[in-house]
Formats: sequence, structure tokens, C-alpha cells
Amino acid sequence: MVTDHVSQIREQWAQERPDLDTEPIAIVGRLHRIGDHLRERIAVVQAEFGLNEGEFDVLATLRRAGQPFELSPNELAAWTMVTSGAITKRVDRLAAAGYVERERAAHDRRGRVVRLTAEGRDLIDRAVEAHLANERALLAPLRASERVHLAALLRAWSEAIENGAG
Repeated sequence: MVTDHVSQIREQWAQERPDLDTEPIAIVGRLHRIGDHLRERIAVVQAEFGLNEGEFDVLATLRRAGQPFELSPNELAAWTMVTSGAITKRVDRLAAAGYVERERAAHDRRGRVVRLTAEGRDLIDRAVEAHLANERALLAPLRASERVHLAALLRAWSEAIENGAG
């Protein structure tokens, strides 16, 4: 029988330390390994559009914000879960490429917003279609019912962790 890497690790621990409960490795270890594989495969598609993960995230966040496709740097940082310094670097690169522009905020002349340009909108629209097709391909080994069940389990776990449990 073929086993995955995590099963082999658990078997080694069972041999060396049968007193240990390695059930967490069965889940957390696999999530780490799957996450690494997903990041690699997703990065390939993003690179086809000249983007890295952070740049894709900023463009996608601005696009799904809706018309006029703009957010403050603080809003971008909150939605993308990175520091304002990281946002500045990402926005600098995207602005240099012509995908975003910095503008004064209409509601606060001292404030600034980052706005998606027409070129940026076109790029992210194409990139997100390819991204979702890639994610569908990555999930293809699972049956539809398994995907629904997995999504529900991950949502419950994510909500629990984000609300301070675990």
C-alpha cells in the first residue's frame, strides 16, 4: 500500500515513541505539506501574469472592492493581512507597472487611496480567471461532496481559531 509522507512520519514515531498521540500530525502536517504544494502551483499561474502572490492579492482586493476599485492603504493592509510597510512595497511595484495609482481620498483631502487602473483591472480579471481554473484543477481529485464537506470543516476550524479558540 502506498502511503503519503505524513503517514510515514507517523509510522516512524509509532515505532520510536509508541506513547505519543500523533493524530495532530495527520491533520496539521498534511495541511502544511498541502499548503506548500498549493503555493507552488498557484505561484506558477500568477507568474504567467507577471505577478507574485502579494501583488495578485492587492489587485484582487481592489477589484472585488467594486467601483471605483479603490481602498486606503490601511484597508488594503487589513484585507490582505499584511503590514502597512508591505502594502507600500506592493503598491510601489504595482504603480510602477501601471496597474494601480495613488490618489487623494475624495472624502479626506489629507488621506490617500490606491485605485486600480484600467490596465490593472484587465490584468486581474484575466489572472483571477486563470487562478480559479488552477484551483479547480488542484481540487479535482476530490469529489464534489468531499469538497463541500472539507470547506465546511475548514470554515468551522478557521472561525474557531479566528475567534480565539485553539
